Parts: sequence; C-alpha cells; structure tokens
Amino acid sequence: MSDCQHIKQSVIWKKITHYCAYQERCHQEVKQKLHQLGVYGQQAETCIACLIEENYLNEERFAMQFALGKFNINKWGKRKIASALQQKQISSYLIKKAIAQIDTDQYLKVLQKQMESKIAAGKDLSVPVLKQKIMSYFLQKGYEAECIEQIWNRIQDLQEE
Repeated sequence: MSDCQHIKQSVIWKKITHYCAYQERCHQEVKQKLHQLGVYGQQAETCIACLIEENYLNEERFAMQFALGKFNINKWGKRKIASALQQKQISSYLIKKAIAQIDTDQYLKVLQKQMESKIAAGKDLSVPVLKQKIMSYFLQKGYEAECIEQIWNRIQDLQEE
C-alpha cells in the first residue's frame, strides 16, 4: 500500500482535508495543523504531498485569494499584503503574481476613498499635522509613499478648486 493510500485511510486525513476544504491554506498553515494533530517529519511531508496531489492544497490559489481578500475586505496596501505572504513563506514569484492581479486604478480609488474619509475625520487639524497622520496611517496599511503622496495632492487640488 502506498504512503498516500495509507494516509487517506486515517482519521488525520479526514481532519486535514476538512481543514483545507474550509478555506484556502498555505503549506505552512497545513504543516502547523498537522503538528497540532501529532503528525511530524516524513509523515507530515507525505500528507502535504498527497494534499497537493488531490488539489486540496495549492499555494498559487492561496496567494491569489489572500491578496484579493486582504485588499478588498481589509483595504490593505500591496506592501502589507506582500509582507504577510512572506511571513507565510510564499515564494517571491507567487507574491509578485498575487500583487500584480490587483487592478491599479481600483487600488488608487480605494486609497483615495479611504483618504477622503480620514481627511474628513481630521478636519480640525492643521494641514501639516493632518498630512503626517495620513502618511503614517496609510504607510502602516501597506500603501506606497508615492501613491499616498499622489492621492494627497489630488485631493488637495480638488479642494482648492
């Protein structure tokens, strides 16, 4: 009996396939879950190989969904998304591919909408203080300084008209 067939007959297989089917997972998350279930070393690697073979586990699919989800739902910038994917040990090729799927126009529109909201909330602050707070906030959200500056200038130009 092959290693995959042996693993597929175990209770662990049922638990780990359910874990992977619930939402996209990266290899690191699956390995961590296997360790929680008491599976280590070669057995864990074999289990991961079987999950890949059965298409339960696909890091490209994970990276794509992770990037879009963090952008659309959490409104994260590209730098924060890339950093989070690096922490999950995703390859730089897949990180670049996942980041590239984010539409640039949509990215800037989301940044502008969020920035307009932040500016409205801080209308009692002086312009230099407000700009510093805006820059800090959006850098922390993972947006690039050039994009933040570009949108800030665009909003300021619109307000002056």
